[in-house]
Amino acid sequence: MDFTVNDDHEAIREGIRRVCSKFGDTYWRARDEEHEFPWEFYEAMAEGGWIGIAIPTEFGGGGQGITEASIVLEEVAASGAAMNGCSAIHLSMFGMEPVRKYATGELARDVLERVASGELHVAFGVTEPDAGTDTTSITTRATRDGDEYVVRGAKVWTTKAPYCEKCLLLVRTSPRDESAPTAGLTLLLVDLQRPEVDITPIPKLGRNAVVSCEVRYDGLRVPVSQRIGDEGEGFRYLLDGLNPERILIAGEALGIGKVSLRRAVDYANDRVVFGRPIGQNQGIAFPLAEAHARLHAAELVVREASWRYDRGLPCGEQANLAKYLASEAGFFAADRALQTHGGFGYAKEYDVERYWREARLMKIAPVSQEMVLNYVSSKVLGLPRSY
Repeated sequence: MDFTVNDDHEAIREGIRRVCSKFGDTYWRARDEEHEFPWEFYEAMAEGGWIGIAIPTEFGGGGQGITEASIVLEEVAASGAAMNGCSAIHLSMFGMEPVRKYATGELARDVLERVASGELHVAFGVTEPDAGTDTTSITTRATRDGDEYVVRGAKVWTTKAPYCEKCLLLVRTSPRDESAPTAGLTLLLVDLQRPEVDITPIPKLGRNAVVSCEVRYDGLRVPVSQRIGDEGEGFRYLLDGLNPERILIAGEALGIGKVSLRRAVDYANDRVVFGRPIGQNQGIAFPLAEAHARLHAAELVVREASWRYDRGLPCGEQANLAKYLASEAGFFAADRALQTHGGFGYAKEYDVERYWREARLMKIAPVSQEMVLNYVSSKVLGLPRSY
């Protein structure tokens, strides 16, 4: 790895900062409070070609790697947009990796070109009410009927479902086999805005500009031509999107931590109590210095993970550690920012309460910290699996 300044990466950062400078705190505060999708921001990012940065050039994308995509999302979050801004675009940036690798040529081209341009919104349907992170226990079924599948079941936490034309849906096409639980899972690209699909928003703590939904499928017919790859291989295809997902989420966590720390330092310099800036007190200064140290250390792991992924090297350990460490560091910074502001930390006008709510989610989604530790303890350390 080379730690000298990369001019291309600096250009990306400057480009994203220019776009984000048009969308300040008032904009993001309003989108969160009014539960409105940030369409103006999304369209500005699409117009700049940023949404398709990691999609191959043959499909109209930028042809860059996960490193560059993670920098985009880090800068979006660090602008003050936090997860509301990132969640508006991040599924388009990494969620289509199984389509790129395993879909038929015509299907892949149609989807990827429209995603890269920003025209097509695609959701991701994996998690179920009773399965959670136990993905092999999903019960949404797709039954073959001639040249179509008939889908029945329910998913939860489907992001952007009301705005999406399509959903990359994981279904079970054959009964679960305890000796091979990952077998029999299939990926389908399904139409969401259909009478057979019921979409219900889930009220939640934060990231309210981007809706999360329960989605019920009741007899939705899906052409076999909309299957991604081979039947029964969906879980393996899904894994191809997990490492980049963890890396990009880690980038977002870094960005939230950085904007939180920046706001805390500014406030600590400006706020005068007992005749001096509160940042002069070690009780304020030291936790902020620790937040900086944690963010810096986490960033190095994020960069290592994306560097390895972009070079085709094994990166499961690094991607999981990046997500874990960046989520911890980002939340620590947001929490210390809220504490630095004291009572005003709870006031919406200072925005740190919003960063705190959104940073807290990073320790749960898209995979919990505990599941990362399960991976590390069993896959890296060689300890017996606990589940």
